[in-house]
Amino acid sequence: LSIAPSVSAAQSMQAMQSFALAQDLGTVLAAETFCGLIYDQNAIADWIDQNVDPSDMGFASNLNLMTGGASYELQGMSDSSRTAHCRSIERTARHYGFID
Repeated sequence: LSIAPSVSAAQSMQAMQSFALAQDLGTVLAAETFCGLIYDQNAIADWIDQNVDPSDMGFASNLNLMTGGASYELQGMSDSSRTAHCRSIERTARHYGFID
């Protein structure tokens, strides 16, 4: 007899949303140095406070995974891809107050 915890649709949706948030923030964080930006650390903390459920124990590890993966992907970027990527990152970082 196997006993496995059941995962409700709401829990599954919450896990997917958490993973998406970690992926999105990880992409922005990975680009900080690559794009020559310096982020406001308090703004990052505020973003997490506003967007991540404090009971979400998996967010930090997913964020670490996503940041590492995004950093790896940046290494092979062409100049034009870098320009487009960094422009998009800069706009997003400015929108969330990570940069002025």
